[in-house]
Amino acid sequence: MKSAIKAALIVAAAIVTTSASMPFAQAQSGGAAPTDPQIVGIVLAANQIDINYGKLALSKSNDKDVRGFAQQMITDHASLQKAVRDLGAKLKVTPADSDTSTSLNKQAKETTAKLKKLNGQAFDKAYVENEIAFHKAVINANDNVLIPSAKNSELKSALEGARPLFQGHLEHVEHIQSALQ
Repeated sequence: MKSAIKAALIVAAAIVTTSASMPFAQAQSGGAAPTDPQIVGIVLAANQIDINYGKLALSKSNDKDVRGFAQQMITDHASLQKAVRDLGAKLKVTPADSDTSTSLNKQAKETTAKLKKLNGQAFDKAYVENEIAFHKAVINANDNVLIPSAKNSELKSALEGARPLFQGHLEHVEHIQSALQ
């Protein structure tokens, strides 16, 4: 039993380590800042990733707080998805793939595979740690790459307006982490 817990914690640590180094802030090919269409693509990818993590948590966790947070992630990020799609349509900005969005999706696939192997408290701990790393990376990328790179003022304003939501998610999941320990 102890070796199973130890193995689960090693997997959890690997998830957190890889998630914390997520490629949100990667420069595009040639070191260029992302374009507005690429920014929209990155935001849509990041939201979908967290929706998928939330759905996985709802299917695997029995912890009331973890499940509540997962449902909040699904609801909030689905709402953000709609707002970003609506803004993109209004501005006639078609989401574009980028090295960053491609890398995000690849990393999310790997993280999801690792999370799927965990159960019970090991899953809850790994999911929560992943969400902390994910939201820290989102906030960092939003502040240091996406907002400064956005050319359209409405897009830039929307990114700035989303920051308090991301910060609230981070604080919420950090509180859950404290309760799990």
